[in-house]
Amino acid sequence: MKLDRPQWTLFFVLLGVNALLAFLTFALGLQKEFLAGQEMPPELARIPGWVLGLANAGMIVVAYGIAGAIGLWLGQKAGLPGVFRPGAGWRGWFWTPMAFGLIVGVLMVIGDRLFAALGQWSGFTHPGFPMSLVASATAGIGEEIMFRGFMMGLWAFLLNLLLRRSGHTAAALWIANVIAALAFIAGHLPVAMSLLQVQSPLELPWAVIAELVVLNGLVALVAGERYVRDGLVAAMGVHFWADIVWHVVWPLIVK
Repeated sequence: MKLDRPQWTLFFVLLGVNALLAFLTFALGLQKEFLAGQEMPPELARIPGWVLGLANAGMIVVAYGIAGAIGLWLGQKAGLPGVFRPGAGWRGWFWTPMAFGLIVGVLMVIGDRLFAALGQWSGFTHPGFPMSLVASATAGIGEEIMFRGFMMGLWAFLLNLLLRRSGHTAAALWIANVIAALAFIAGHLPVAMSLLQVQSPLELPWAVIAELVVLNGLVALVAGERYVRDGLVAAMGVHFWADIVWHVVWPLIVK
């Protein structure tokens, strides 16, 4: 299907929301609550928050905007529905992604407790509230633009070129989903390395690596499945609601 004006309009509105949240995070000093026990580098701490916010917002608009637009354009050539699938309605765009996201979030909490017990470590920390709410929204929008919109769209297009002669074009979407999920997992390694203060992924305990793979892989694959079914906005919904349970609700319960 061809991406029409409503699709592009919604994409740039979501991109703008992500950029605005990034600006407010620094302008209001919310980044201090991003990770427990983590401090900003001294050279960045001396820069006014609103300046850091503008810089981050600008980078998001340019980098995420270009990558997302390219990925969506390529993805639609491989059969992906774009920002949203026309006709899916609120059930496909909101209610079903929310249900999937809440279930995934609960499974993430259970998995975290299981791996923490097996590996004898405290588990991953969470941003303080209200940064946890902002982080859930920015990750739900920004990471989905990059990993589902761009990464999955790019690989779906390339794999479709390779497989369309054999008639396996549907397989291209699901293989692309797995590739994007692996990239999503790898993208979270630096956070784990920072938390545990190690210099190499090889220094991470097995339980941490296993948790990264299972939990992030679960979010990514479910979000990718919803992208194939109902569009990028559905993938964002899965990610957002999973993070609400994981980063917002669960820490408030155990606090």
